[in-house]
Amino acid sequence: MMVFLYLRDLKTHFPIYRGLVARRQIGSVKAVDGVTISLQKGEILGLVGESGCGKSTLARTIMQLVRSTDGEVFLQGKGLSELSARAVRAARVDFQMIFQDPYASLNPRMTVFDTLSEAIRTRQKYRRKEMVAKVAELMEMVGLPANQMLRYPHEFSGGQRQRIAIARALAPQPKLVIADEPVSALDVSIQSQILNLILKLCREMELTMIFISHDISVVKYISDRIAVMYLGKLVEIGPATEVVERPLHPYTRALVSAVPIPNPQLERQRQRIILQGDPPSPLNPPAGCSFHPRCPFAIEECKLKAPELAEKEVRRFAACIRVGEI
Repeated sequence: MMVFLYLRDLKTHFPIYRGLVARRQIGSVKAVDGVTISLQKGEILGLVGESGCGKSTLARTIMQLVRSTDGEVFLQGKGLSELSARAVRAARVDFQMIFQDPYASLNPRMTVFDTLSEAIRTRQKYRRKEMVAKVAELMEMVGLPANQMLRYPHEFSGGQRQRIAIARALAPQPKLVIADEPVSALDVSIQSQILNLILKLCREMELTMIFISHDISVVKYISDRIAVMYLGKLVEIGPATEVVERPLHPYTRALVSAVPIPNPQLERQRQRIILQGDPPSPLNPPAGCSFHPRCPFAIEECKLKAPELAEKEVRRFAACIRVGEI
């Protein structure tokens, strides 16, 4: 299979300045710090990690909404990082994004028809009658009645608004979709419907997707592979089921232990891994392994040298020197 999306040593740092007259840079927030990963066509990659680890910044960097400090993004062999703003705008029909809050991401002054038809026109122009048919087809695809296309976003529920956002992302017929926590703002009962819808559309349209969430159980359900992110770096990558059922990195173990088991007896018996302290600041990350201040397995060597993301088992990658011992 061909490499569809390739990120090479991607870094996104935000400079911090001091002074009003003589401004000088005193540091930088390392939101994304050296991410290298590849996706195959039709693959769903789950990206998981706690709040502030850099998941959304990575997504926006791939989308070129935020320009990278260093590194490159290749989509089907085309370098996106080197494109001008106008060229990125033209190329963006091939890669779309579903945002976390559907109400904030939809224009409240535009009807569903206006929103979807605007997105369809980026790929192809249609006459009015044909456009109505295309919008109706899109709405039915995401489970919305076509007779509601003249309504505004505020007239829909949260789950329905997210369906509209999904339809808008699919309207230009993209090849890559990035879903940034698309179900976290929804009720639990609605979450499963949206997840099943996304999974169904990905299979039918052969979409490649990066699905971002802080809930590793949700990511396991929808993803082929899982990438775990901590403080701007990837610490583990592997097949979804294996990462959740047999995590290699201590941080992944802690994330998995936080997922509740739907069996009260088993839930009472198991031991939770509670990490001590707060995540370090990306403005001043610790030397060596970025996870060592909170890691229960850290040794002196962990404080001296940052471990590389290396293959520890077949198709299993982890950035930890103690994988074999743990």
